[in-house]
Amino acid sequence: MCGIIGYIGEGDVAEFLVKGLKRLEYRGYDSAGISLIAGGLISTVKCGGNISKLEKKLEKVEFKDAKLGIGHTRWATHGEPTDENAHPHTSCKDEIAIAHNGIIENYKTLKKMLMDKGHAFKSDTDSEVIAHLIEEFYDGDLESAVARAVKSIEGAYAIASIHKSEDRIVVACKSSPIVIGFGDGAMFIASDAAALVGNTNKVVYLSDGEIASVMCDRIHVRKLNGESVNKQVKRLDASLSDVEKGGFKHFMLKEIFEQPESLSNLIRGRVRGNSVKLTLNVNLNSVSRIIIIACGTSWHSAIIGKYIIENLIRVPVEVDYASEFKYRNPIIGRGDLVIAISQSGETADTIGAVRAAKQKGARVIGIVNVVGSTISREVDGGIYLRAGPEISVASTKAFTSQVLALLLFALYARQARGGVADNQLLNEITDLPNMVDRVLDNAKIVERIAEDLAQKRNFLYLGRGINYPVALEGALKLKEISYIHAEGYPAGEMKHGPIALIDEGFPVVFISPKDGLYDKVVSNMEEVKARKAIVIAVINEIDENVRQVADYIIEVPKTSPLVSPIINVIPLQLLAYYIADLKGVDVDRPRNLAKSVTVE
Repeated sequence: MCGIIGYIGEGDVAEFLVKGLKRLEYRGYDSAGISLIAGGLISTVKCGGNISKLEKKLEKVEFKDAKLGIGHTRWATHGEPTDENAHPHTSCKDEIAIAHNGIIENYKTLKKMLMDKGHAFKSDTDSEVIAHLIEEFYDGDLESAVARAVKSIEGAYAIASIHKSEDRIVVACKSSPIVIGFGDGAMFIASDAAALVGNTNKVVYLSDGEIASVMCDRIHVRKLNGESVNKQVKRLDASLSDVEKGGFKHFMLKEIFEQPESLSNLIRGRVRGNSVKLTLNVNLNSVSRIIIIACGTSWHSAIIGKYIIENLIRVPVEVDYASEFKYRNPIIGRGDLVIAISQSGETADTIGAVRAAKQKGARVIGIVNVVGSTISREVDGGIYLRAGPEISVASTKAFTSQVLALLLFALYARQARGGVADNQLLNEITDLPNMVDRVLDNAKIVERIAEDLAQKRNFLYLGRGINYPVALEGALKLKEISYIHAEGYPAGEMKHGPIALIDEGFPVVFISPKDGLYDKVVSNMEEVKARKAIVIAVINEIDENVRQVADYIIEVPKTSPLVSPIINVIPLQLLAYYIADLKGVDVDRPRNLAKSVTVE
């Protein structure tokens, strides 16, 4: 979950590293640091706290003639976020520095072995073991020492390492991402290609079990057994505007307002006339069951996908937390199709679930946003979201794109299985960007509601049918960025427990589109209003029933039920954002969270 950055070439190395760390701060932000080789020595500056604190420390330091360096922004796993536990970590002799993303599961055994050999440790982290291992194996060749070190490691890792006497950065990875960028007389490394935007448009993604020596004008990649690997150079299609706020106060607000564009990008070329065009490399006629695996927000989109797929192609769908899937010995085989959903494509739990499914003979497709990510490389086929970089930890545009991707998949599968096109759905899909624009035009209404409710300490979100997962997602957004306790629940289950929480002044958010369950949801509103709750209703049209019950009304365009979650979730994203902003919290970087969960 941590972020790694590296640079070798001419120019201000420290400046580049800090800029790169700021781009990666969504991956972790409780401590940060950089190590550079200057004057034949390794100079390291690091501290607990965010990158602005590191910048202040760097104002007092001058790096003369530095040509290469590595940096790290941390999400703590082992050890508190202190100066000592911040990365990079150095070896006993300060000749080697490393930055690490991942978890070393056997670090206690390795640490004891190294301490018995006389190594003295300066931190409480598992990562420091790597620097000492490399030092133990070093005999004049950093690449060989790193290769020997990682063979001793159990767990996940992306490692960037430097030695004071060598003009290269050596990187290695297993179950954690590393991308290498090609510049003009310079080379870059990062945990995420977003950190390299504006510096290069040519990148290489390392695969598990590979190690690379990165020099100022070339790279050499090999497997751990010494076999050389010729890597395909990929084009990085992103611009600086994608990774900058563009006048918005926070990335989250920018990304909410980018949803008309992100949905348009997903639709483009895939909806043609009265059909959907996808390239999945899977025979959908032979599929007897579908299992969708995901975590967090992606899991909520998966539940919506279950409603959509079962409705359109009448194939049974199961939804599993990826973090539980491989550990419960699932019954799965050749007639099953697994759909793995992950914004980053690097979610460790989902990668593990993909591999477990493939081992059992299932076909696997991915729905991911990041091109070249681990999941995109390991699945049989899939759908790229094309949503552009999502910087805020709280996912917004990726969520609506995931739901739309699942809808496109279901329509494509219906065609592949001999079904007829649903022209109404296709027309609504084509018009989605315009409908989302109309919702966003009412953002000020949501902001005024947030002003009245920002000091509340508990919320309940209720929906029925396909909009029950929308309630789950709305509650998750509120609690993860505002730290207000919120629960999502099926409205029909309210009487089976949650109603006990409701008293005077308790905010209850209803997702209540004008569909077949509308009257039942209105009845649920009346039940909570009888207990003097505050009712916030997301509806398609204002009628007297709702006007008499709801304290606040947010109107959204009416759509088919299968499209409605994409529209109905947007006011909930805005409500969470405005409440968090009013509370003065760091909206883009909520405490204890990171964007890409690359450790189990």
